[in-house]
Order: sequence, then C-alpha cells, then structure tokens
Amino acid sequence: MALIMIVDDELDIREILSFNLEAEGFDVASAASAEEALTMMASGTRPDLILLDVMMEHMSGFDMARHLRNDGNTTPIIFLTALADEPNLLQGFGTGADDYVSKPFSFSTVLARIRAVLRRSSQSTPQPDNRPISIDPATGIASVYGIPTELTRKELMILQLLCDNPGTYFSREAIIEHVWGDTAYICDRGVDVHIARLRKKLGPAASLLRGKTGFGYRIEQNQ
Repeated sequence: MALIMIVDDELDIREILSFNLEAEGFDVASAASAEEALTMMASGTRPDLILLDVMMEHMSGFDMARHLRNDGNTTPIIFLTALADEPNLLQGFGTGADDYVSKPFSFSTVLARIRAVLRRSSQSTPQPDNRPISIDPATGIASVYGIPTELTRKELMILQLLCDNPGTYFSREAIIEHVWGDTAYICDRGVDVHIARLRKKLGPAASLLRGKTGFGYRIEQNQ
C-alpha cells in the first residue's frame, strides 16, 4: 500500500488524518514541520504522496515543495491550505503541487484527492520494460536485453508485430500483409530471408524468435 506523509504543525490534524488513512489501508509517516519531513526523507523515508500544510513556522509548505522540486524530487504533493484564494493557489501550483484541499476539510474529500493523484501518478510513471526484446514506443528503437539493436524498417515492423503479440504464430502471408501490404510483391522466401536477418541481429535472444512449419513465426518473451 502507498506511504502517505503528512506534514502539518497541528497535532490534531496529523492524528485524525493518520488514523483515517491507516483505517483505509495506507501506510503513514507524519512530521510536525517541513524541516522534520525533509530530514526524514533524507534518512530514507520515501513517501508515495505528501499531504503538505502551507502555513507553518520557519519553512512553509510552498518552500518545502519548491525545495523538493529543485532537488528533482517528483513525489506528488497535495497542499492542505486555508489560503484558497486564486493568487495563493497559483503560487502553490507554481511550486509543483499536484492538487490542494481547502481547510477545513472532510476526510472523504482528502481521500478522494489522494486516490485521484496516486492514480494519475501511476499512469504517468513509465514502467520498466524487463522483457528480453523491447521496442521503445517513443523512438521506435529495438533493444535486446537493454542493448539497442539497429534494424531496417521492415525488420522493425516484423519484430513489432511479433512483440505486440507474444506467443502468437503469424503466417508468412499475415506478415506480408502487415509489413508490405499491396504496395509490392514479395514471396514467402523473402519473409524467411528477413526473419533470418532479424534472428541474427537479435543475438543472445535469437532463440526467442521461433518458426514452426505450417504455422509461421512467433516471439517468446519469457526467457
């Protein structure tokens, strides 16, 4: 379950939020000041989201958020604030806030905002691709065990088709239709030549590109 850090100089608020968040199954860490929170994080506490009060003595919530963002820390932040006027909200979002909740607040509102921000954060965070063969959707570059591999456009199209459907056999005819369409004539032997070249370029993962008479070719990704 996600770890929520509560940073607020009001003990009652920390205790109420902690009790209710733990009842919802979250792990909770709390700090009475921005300085304490930063010390905890420097010592190894890694929250998945920070509930951050704005008006605190010494270092404000805005200053803490700015410090984290300047340090490259992208942990989602929801401000807890009595300053709900537009200039202060704009300042808060300008420091890197993901959302805010106005004081006084209900716990159901806080919980809904937490879940929404965590969901957005999860969806926007790139997940590592640990498959033996992968293709970066942004660049179209194929990698074998993390090492980029130079392929021709046709080879890449074949590999993309097979990788998008691991374990599924594609006949030569299906590969021709997908890669060449009706724009050019190519025989079954031409597909075999491209597969042979592709398998050679896959190096240590070559055995994952498999062929079966009467079925065609497929990629296995479970090595």
